[in-house]
Amino acid sequence: MHQAKTIVGPLDRVKILFQASNPQFAKYTGSWFGVVTAMRDINRQAGVRGLFRGHSATLLRIFPYAAIKFLAYEQIRAILIPSKQHETRLRRFFSGAFAGVTSVFVTYPLEVVRVRLAFETKEVGRSSLRSICTQIYYEQPPRIVHSSSAVAIAAVPPVPRSGLINFYRGFSSTLAGMLPYAGMSFLTHDTAGDWLRLPALAPYTTTANPKNADAPPILR
Repeated sequence: MHQAKTIVGPLDRVKILFQASNPQFAKYTGSWFGVVTAMRDINRQAGVRGLFRGHSATLLRIFPYAAIKFLAYEQIRAILIPSKQHETRLRRFFSGAFAGVTSVFVTYPLEVVRVRLAFETKEVGRSSLRSICTQIYYEQPPRIVHSSSAVAIAAVPPVPRSGLINFYRGFSSTLAGMLPYAGMSFLTHDTAGDWLRLPALAPYTTTANPKNADAPPILR
């Protein structure tokens, strides 16, 4: 999986720059060849390393994300589907959805760091992984000062505080997308497994379970 993420790393960074309307790259968003042009400019300004800006956080996230998701799915599935009689499409869906939410909750801070690194385009004094984490931790939203004439936003210098909540900005939107995505993903996986175990296909797609003869056959 990490090889695939590495291959599409440059495209992923350009996607973030376009989605967040980075001022330096907004001019490319209306063109069919904007992605290619943006990648060429990044390579010219920052070299190949610039195309993989934020990729280190992606690699740090992908291993625990996948491991937690599948581990959580097995545990949650055992609770929601304690026996074959309880197995329904709805229970399969919620098992996958809750597993996806669990994995995203644990690894979401790395996703925030990844996006911040990928969005940054300055050439001098570029932030490191550690400095970005520190910056996010101590960030505070601007203080809104109400006056009789208008509402003014005053910049307030950050002060040390417990800012772990800052690493979960946008989590609600991600959660809304993850519930159906992970639920349908595992539901499709389990349903496809059922089809491959049908008597007509089983001789070609399964093998006997060597540890338990009564258990369902293992997919090849």
